[in-house]
Amino acid sequence: MRNPGSAVWLTSLAALALLQPAEAQGADAGFKPILDLRLRAEQVDQDGTDKTTGLTVAGRFGFEANSGDGWGALIEGEAVGHLNDDFSDTVDTRPGKAVIPDPEALELNRLQISWTGKTASSVLGRQRVIFDDARFIGNVGFRQNEQTFDAVRFGLFPTGTVTADYVYIDKVHRIFGDESAAGEYESDSHVFRLQTNTSFGKFIATGLFLNFDESAPASGQTLAMAWSNSWEFQSGTFDLNARFAQQGAYNDRGPAQDLGYQSYGASFARDDLAVFGGLEVLEGAAGEGFATPLATLHAFQGWADVFLTTPATGIRDLSIGLKRGGLKVIDHAKPASWAVIYHDFESDNGRLSYGSEIDAVFRLPVNDWLALEVKGAAFRGADTGPADRTKFWLALETRL
Repeated sequence: MRNPGSAVWLTSLAALALLQPAEAQGADAGFKPILDLRLRAEQVDQDGTDKTTGLTVAGRFGFEANSGDGWGALIEGEAVGHLNDDFSDTVDTRPGKAVIPDPEALELNRLQISWTGKTASSVLGRQRVIFDDARFIGNVGFRQNEQTFDAVRFGLFPTGTVTADYVYIDKVHRIFGDESAAGEYESDSHVFRLQTNTSFGKFIATGLFLNFDESAPASGQTLAMAWSNSWEFQSGTFDLNARFAQQGAYNDRGPAQDLGYQSYGASFARDDLAVFGGLEVLEGAAGEGFATPLATLHAFQGWADVFLTTPATGIRDLSIGLKRGGLKVIDHAKPASWAVIYHDFESDNGRLSYGSEIDAVFRLPVNDWLALEVKGAAFRGADTGPADRTKFWLALETRL
């Protein structure tokens, strides 16, 4: 059921934030408010559906307190409102309209207590968990409703070169909200991460042991190893990275047979300009594909979100891109940035073409607390591939 009052309330809150930024930023360091707002228009033009536009506004609001001796507490609410009703949102369906997965919501996003010492840390409660590039676990921050976790997290950093993390997850609060049947996963899951920095580069080992009551296919065991290194030259900085993973059943749930993952990446940056490329392969077998159910999926395999679920024949994503930061456009504001990325998609063995995609984004900070973002994605499917689609976003964001 749609709640127009939440949209009006969020719009009023956004206007107040834009008019009074100085007061919000003047809070005491030991007790500070949280206020993040985003107004966004999203348009989807997909074969087989009507051209669809969704206008949504989202807000996160709360307080964070720090005692000064390592202890802290945080409470944060989250609201998502609709300013039109011309789209399907995964909870309410509009026949013939494309899905824009930002259903209305008013819920508790984070509620946690934390402690940080010289060599250890812990967080208890509903919290945000992001490891590395969020390929295996993240907060899906692009969508209006953030993914958070009822969890306990422990961290160890005994030296400057070794860190270890453990997270026990009791429940996953997904982006679809409390009113969706797919909005929550009851969980009995464990996540481990170990990082060491050496003269040969950075090594990261990750283990996910996922058990969800609502989804046996999303359950399973994933073991991953990643490596990265960078080299400084007079002409610029060269980076390389690689990651490998193996996925199988856990507690008799998950894929019927083991599935593999591999990725390779390289980049070269000079001043504020960088060129980058990569290859990512997710295997498919026995009607299933390698799955990353807790990942920030929008950040991978193209922003058109065609491959949120890995095809049964797997996927091979070959990408190349160019990005630049440090653009001084507005005086006294942070630098602007842009990026353009091209993807070519095939099955994991390269025998079947899925299509290609080009993505582009431009981000323009207006001042210290306001930014404008324009973003687009155009996917063109092969004859045997998914439907063509084009997506466009225009967002105004503030964080105080």
